[in-house]
Amino acid sequence: MKNILLKILLLLPFLLISCSSTTIINSWRDPNTQIHSNQWNKVLVVALLKNETNRRKAEDEMVDYLHGKGVTSYTYLDGTSANMDDVELRKRMKTDGFNAAITMRLIDVDKENVYVPGQNYMYPNYYANFGRYYHRNWIYYSTPGYYVVTKKFVIETLLYSIDEDKLIWSGITETYNPEGVSKLTDEIACTIHKKMIAEGFIEKE
Repeated sequence: MKNILLKILLLLPFLLISCSSTTIINSWRDPNTQIHSNQWNKVLVVALLKNETNRRKAEDEMVDYLHGKGVTSYTYLDGTSANMDDVELRKRMKTDGFNAAITMRLIDVDKENVYVPGQNYMYPNYYANFGRYYHRNWIYYSTPGYYVVTKKFVIETLLYSIDEDKLIWSGITETYNPEGVSKLTDEIACTIHKKMIAEGFIEKE
């Protein structure tokens, strides 16, 4: 039903989080769907990460943003779920009151060496005499540069309507050097929320 709309990522903390190291590189939205703020019930949160500890941390972070409406997959999808086909799983979720599911999947981690130059002191008058010129440039040449490893995490986030049984939003983000899983999840949520607002997918109150 088109009138059953979801409040999945109307997350108040987003506006307080800096998401400068995360960018959206691709996104899509269902043009016939708009999320409203008061017509949702229950959201299944799924983080598809190989590391079990990281998976649970990521799901816990996303559930916190949903203010009591989110349910982690590690507590809901038990051994019997793996033996269900998609029709049976959807039936179970609808019976249990779920309106939506949000998934986060790690696509790639790219490492690259980035050169950080040494200190370069540039002053307008440093050519005024030899002593000043020498000392300024000696600091520059005697302070070696170095290489650091930059990590880029590419994450796919999908939003499904269980009521309508379809994908309603998708996005791929890049995050550089996140400080742990919590920071990574925060930044992705922040970036996606801003994108959804900008494209009109989330209704402004």
